[in-house]
This record gives sequence, C-alpha cells and structure tokens, in this order.
Amino acid sequence: MGKGRFNVFWFLAFMLAVFYIQGMWFQSTQVATIPYSEFEELLKNKAVDNLNISEQFIRGEFKQAREDKKKIFITTRVEPELATDLAEADVTYSQQIENTFLRDILSWVLPVLLFIGIWLFIMRKMAEKAGGGMPGLMSVGKSKAKLYVEANIKTTFDDVAGVDEAKEELLEVVNFLKNPAEYEALGARMPKGILLVGPPGTGKTLLAKAVAGEARVPFFSINGSEFVELFVGVGASRVRDLFEQARKQAPCIIFIDELDALGKARAPGMFQGGHDEKEQTLNQLLSELDGFDTTTGVVLLAATNRPEVLDPALLRAGRFDRQVLVDRPDKTGREQILKVHLRKVKFQKSVNIEHIAGLTPGFTGADLANLVNEAALAATRRKSDVVADEDFLSAVERIVAGLEKKSRLMNVREREIVAYHEMGHALVGCALPGVDKVQKISIIPRGIGALGYTLQRPTEDRYLMTRQELVNKMSVLLGGRVAESVIFGEISTGAADDLVKVTNIAEALVTKYGMSAKLGNVVFEQPQNVFLERAGPASLQRERSEESAKIIDQEIKQLVEGAELVAKNILVTNKSILEKGAKLLLKKETLVEDEVMALAAELVPSGESGADLSPKV
Repeated sequence: MGKGRFNVFWFLAFMLAVFYIQGMWFQSTQVATIPYSEFEELLKNKAVDNLNISEQFIRGEFKQAREDKKKIFITTRVEPELATDLAEADVTYSQQIENTFLRDILSWVLPVLLFIGIWLFIMRKMAEKAGGGMPGLMSVGKSKAKLYVEANIKTTFDDVAGVDEAKEELLEVVNFLKNPAEYEALGARMPKGILLVGPPGTGKTLLAKAVAGEARVPFFSINGSEFVELFVGVGASRVRDLFEQARKQAPCIIFIDELDALGKARAPGMFQGGHDEKEQTLNQLLSELDGFDTTTGVVLLAATNRPEVLDPALLRAGRFDRQVLVDRPDKTGREQILKVHLRKVKFQKSVNIEHIAGLTPGFTGADLANLVNEAALAATRRKSDVVADEDFLSAVERIVAGLEKKSRLMNVREREIVAYHEMGHALVGCALPGVDKVQKISIIPRGIGALGYTLQRPTEDRYLMTRQELVNKMSVLLGGRVAESVIFGEISTGAADDLVKVTNIAEALVTKYGMSAKLGNVVFEQPQNVFLERAGPASLQRERSEESAKIIDQEIKQLVEGAELVAKNILVTNKSILEKGAKLLLKKETLVEDEVMALAAELVPSGESGADLSPKV
C-alpha cells in the first residue's frame, strides 16, 4: 500500500486485539471459573440459578455473591459416570476450560483476510503493469496515456529527416509553446488540433515526439484503441481524465496515435445510435476539443493513415484545424533518412548513399531503418567489420524479392525455363524506352513462390507515367512468358504473377486513367485511398452497363495482346542473344548490372521495339 493510504490489514488486526482484550478483561473481572465438583456441591445446596448448559460448559449465576464480588460462574462439564466415580473417591475434579474466543474469531476472519489479501495483491500488480494508478475497478475510467516528462524525451528534429515540409509546419507549434506571448500580441491563436496524415511508417509518431523534445514540455502519448473498454462510458471518462491531466501539466502536448480507431465516422441507422460506446467516446472528444482553450498551452496532435474514415465533425475548423501530410520521402529525403540511421552503424566511407537512395523509391522511413539493419546483419554474416555497398544491395534484394531459398532445388528442365523466362524480362526491359533499369537477374529462388527474379529499380522518382510507358511496362512483364513460347513452343505457370500485374495495368489504363479512345475521358473507378494501395483495394468501382463492361473487356484484351506483340518482336529478332544470355545465367545463376548491359549492347533493333504496337483504342 502507498504511504499515507488506509490499510485494511492494520484496522482488522486492531479490532481483533480489542475484542480479545475485552473478552479477557470481562472474564477476569466478572466470571468465576470453578471446578465441576464444586458446582455439584453448589447444586445440592441450591446455591446456583439461571444455568446455561451446553455440550462442554455450564454457565450460571450465584444466588449470593461471593467474597470476590463475582456473580457469574463457568465450569466445564464432566461425563456423569466419571463424575460419580470421582465423587465416591472424594476427589476435587475439574476439566481445563479453554478460551476459544480467539480461535473462533480466526476460524472465520482469517480466510476472509487471506482472500482480501490475494485480491489486493493481484489488483496492485495489474495496476503496476498498467502504469500505476489506483488498482481495481476504481481505475477503469482513468486515462492510460503515458506521460513522458522533459528529461525522458531525447528525440529532436535532428532525428527526423526526409519530411522537411512537415517539420516546418510543426515548428510553429514549438515556437508557440516556447513563446506564447509573441503569438497573442497580434491576436493569433494556435490550431486546437493538428492531424498528421500519411502512409504507415513515414514517421508521424516520431515527429510528434520531436515536437515535444524541441519544446521541452511534457508529452502525453496514447493510442486511439486504448480509450474503448468493455464497460460502457469508460472511453468518455478516459477522454475527460486525459484532458484534465493535460491542463494540470500545461504547457504540454497530447498525442493520440491511430486516431481512426477512436474517430471513425458515425454511421446513420437505427442500430447505430448514440448509445454506442465508441460514439460516446468520440462525442466526448469533440466536446473537449470545443471546450479547452489554446492559450493554456495544451496542443493536441494526432496521427492516422486512414483520414477518409474519420468523422467529418473531427476535421472541421476549430477542432483539427490543420492537417499535415507526412508522405513517403523523395530521393533527397531518403538520403537524409539513411544518414540518420547510419549514425548507429559502422560503414565504409565509400558507401554510395545516393545510389542506395535511388534504389529505394517508395520506401518509408521505417523501411529505410529496416534496410540499414538488414545491411548490418548481412555484414555480420560475412564476418566483416564494416557495412559495405554489397551489404546494402543484398538488403534491398532481400526486402524487395524475399529471402534466398537455395535449398529449393529445381530439376534441369525447370532451371532452363526459369533462365529463359528471366532473360526475356531483362532483354525486353533493356530494349524499350521509359522502363526501369535492369540491375540484376537471378535464377535462385526467393520468397514464397518466386523461382527467379529480375531486379528493376527506377533511377529517379517518378510521379507521372505516359500511356506509352505503361504499355512498355506491360511488355516487360510479358517478356518472360513470350520467351518461353519462342524457345520451347509452350508456356508454363511461372508467369502467373506477371499476368496479374499486366491485367491490373491494362484495366487501370481503361477504367481509371481514361486512356481509351472508344470510351473517351470517362472514369469507371474512382480512387478511394492514396495511402493504402498496398493494403487493399484502392479504388471504388462505379456502376457499369453491360455494353460498357463488354467494351472495357475488349479494350483490356487488345492492350495486353499489343504489349505481347511488342515483346515477341523484340525476342524473335534477338533470339540468339536470348539464348546466349540464358546459357550464361544457367552457368552463373546471377548476372549483375554490368553483365546485363553487355548483353543489351548486342541487341538488334527489331524495327518495332519502342513503338506503340498496341491497337489504337
């Protein structure tokens, strides 16, 4: 128990002691203990009255008080046969009278005390694991926010890289917390809430901690899912408690991570009323946002990667006034992030950070941290003292293509098919313009189902792609299956994943980008969430008529056939180079960029490669 708090154990022990002393005092002052033989003598002389007879004791009163002023007596009963024998022998006899008061009390008090003790011990341990606070049901409405005081926050803006625009936005918050009077002089006020929006792993939580670290103020951190519990009303209570704690610690920062777990849009309908626990919690948060004054120095930050599911009431002016996009970093940003993570790693000074950043388009800050860690592990496996370029390239392959499966043995026929398949991808990729550069080819199985792979990484960040570039990309994906057909006269199941990607690109050309002459500038799929294209469906399909659906299917088929024709023309024209490259790949299992470029230099223009051979749709 904490110091100065009520202790039930000491109270019960004190009460037991009082009862025991009281019983002993009463018996010593008021009750006379007499032998049973004396009781029989008194009974014959009719000197006792008001007897209370139990199985073991006889309690009664003297008709005349004794010299010691005691009016009550107690004696222990003796078996009648034994009493007769003892009386005939003229013996004074008595049984020992045991005071069972304490034993009787403990017989029912001790189990209760033991149960209460075990219960309090379990509640205390649960409270300690939950971060302290009052144990038991009384703490269920308390906020579970973790408080990081100034000394605990070591993160600053120097630890955050690749998101310069977001840092500039949040620098205003730091300046406000340090110098609020400067803003109040012109009547300006800080936004009540700032919402950090971006894909997973881009550093939203790190940014929030950096703001607290720069401002040197307490930092309350809690996840949106921690507000909702089994009991109705707990979430709203925790929201109130969080803001009360924050006001006492002002100036400070409240950070709610994964806000979408708490602030999902309230759905209409008879079964989605205001009695829902999550809705009560959201309503309380909206109320607190309306109620607290920004001049008190409490700043609310929140983060989410699903802004489209948030309730509109959260995003209106006066609540979350400002939204800060924390997007995937560009090449320069990736260089900065790599430099931050490389501080903790021993690496060769000759490591080309710019080249590594160019190999990792689309990587988030978390991905790059994992990349540096994988490179360090690769260097450790080869018993090196420092991390080199080759370790980073190995880490990129492991993350992009998966772990090597050297134990997955393929027969001679399968290895040959895989070699021609991968070489087909590579040669078509080298022959067409606007296609990602081929950096490595391998027939070593990787990941779950890949029997080989062709590593293509863009050399620069791209935000737009033309129709021709998309068609060329489809041709590269179909190059593997076309190579199998050209060499073996048949196709295998190895192109299953390629066909999925080709179909998706063709469908997007027709339904999402409006690149079909027959359908015109009509969109049949609307983008739904730009942040979750990897996690699930990123578009919402519109209603289509049967005629439109038929035209769409025809257009997709024509695009795929046109891309296949481009790949076939290239590989048929350069069949000798295809065979040469495949044999070299079978021999060495892996070809690096220089070896691939040497083969590409021998390619003969097919007269059609690079041209748009797909049907004009």
